[in-house]
Amino acid sequence: MNRRMWAVLAAAAAVTASCAKVEAPAASDAWIRLAAVPGRPAAGYFTLHGGRADTKLTGVTVAGVPRVELHLSRMTAGDMMTMDATPAVDLPAGATLPFEPGGRHAMLFDVPATLTPGKTATMTFRFADGETAVAEAKVVSAGASGPE
Repeated sequence: MNRRMWAVLAAAAAVTASCAKVEAPAASDAWIRLAAVPGRPAAGYFTLHGGRADTKLTGVTVAGVPRVELHLSRMTAGDMMTMDATPAVDLPAGATLPFEPGGRHAMLFDVPATLTPGKTATMTFRFADGETAVAEAKVVSAGASGPE
């Protein structure tokens, strides 16, 4: 075979291998909104991307933050917003799952004073299948609607 044929075969093998690549859950677009009142919890937002199989998000840690809980905000029958802690969140295979204001989010307790707007913090996501994902979260002030 000539060089061109070998190159075509090598490219085809690479494409086939990349299609068969096993994907793990991932996280993107992470940001943290600080509390308006010092000492109150901050909120963490991000987007999860499902991997090759269904799993559950079982926890989030943020560098320097001693406690993080998963929460879900929802409207009750009386048009009141309520927030409930949840031990895990289902992440279907291949799904895109936003954690955003007014919905799913992470609550960060005892945020250190060193975490200020403009900085970043490493968020680590733990899944029931043993996988982890990491994202750098942009820190914004209490009144911000998201990272700029």
